[in-house]
Amino acid sequence: MTIRWGLVATVLGPPAELLQFAAYHLEAGAHRIYLYLDDPDSDAFAPLKAHPKVRVSRCDAQHWQKLGGKRPEKHQVRQSRNATHAYSRRTEVDWLIHMDADEFLVSDQPVGDILAALPESTLTARVRPMEQLAGDGHRFKAFIPNGPEREKIVNRIYPTFGPHIKGGFLSHVAGKLFARTGMDGLDVRIHNVFLDQVMNPDEVELSQIDLAHCHAKTWQDWLAAYRYRLEKGSYRAELAPATPPEAGGLSLHDLFRFIEADSGETGLREFYREVAEDSPELRARLDAEGLLRTHRLNVDEMTSLHFPDFTT
Repeated sequence: MTIRWGLVATVLGPPAELLQFAAYHLEAGAHRIYLYLDDPDSDAFAPLKAHPKVRVSRCDAQHWQKLGGKRPEKHQVRQSRNATHAYSRRTEVDWLIHMDADEFLVSDQPVGDILAALPESTLTARVRPMEQLAGDGHRFKAFIPNGPEREKIVNRIYPTFGPHIKGGFLSHVAGKLFARTGMDGLDVRIHNVFLDQVMNPDEVELSQIDLAHCHAKTWQDWLAAYRYRLEKGSYRAELAPATPPEAGGLSLHDLFRFIEADSGETGLREFYREVAEDSPELRARLDAEGLLRTHRLNVDEMTSLHFPDFTT
């Protein structure tokens, strides 16, 4: 049985990066890619629209009016509404996953074959992240399953900051979720879906697929995004700490506030060096725990293949 799968993303960034994201997943076998341009004037619109497997929408005032009102202030809400809109439109795929433009599905097997092997009773399927180390982009830290050993492993790898980084990741450990299409009233969120108040009905985990998350490409890249993430993104104050406060844990938000107050950008650089930088020391510690992964995404090659007329 041939399974058609697709993805939906609300994207913002340089046109070249948006085309790289689309091209990579087209090459990975996506039958349909639904992209919602958070910047409605993005130069990525024309080349994306020209591709027969891409459905692209400008998120302008007319778009948000169609979805029920004004443009939501929080980007997380915009992502959820767009993803739900894509899920509820005319069905063109059997499975749909909501992702971000810095996330890439990695598997040794075709994604469609993995999804085809699932029982018909399976309605949702989760892929877990591996987080890119900041360097040449080819090395990643693997996901550590939740359990009694996770905290010990994280503290061995990150001796200074381990207690405050959930699963050893700067970003999410939740991963993203494939949802089987055809469920009426499904509400898609960032990392989960809801059907009649039930979260992630009949969920399984797909160990054969990794979600390569390129959260921090370089120190400069990370620092440029840091302030926004601290106020509105993945380091915002409302997110819970990895270790409960009563056990001495700090949320990433509180940790970064403390570091800045104590030693400013120098302190942030030390944090980044221990946790994110593709250094021989961090690679050795990850490798000792069986958590070092190597994978080349080859996004430039795939962009040339699927969007040959695009020039930056």
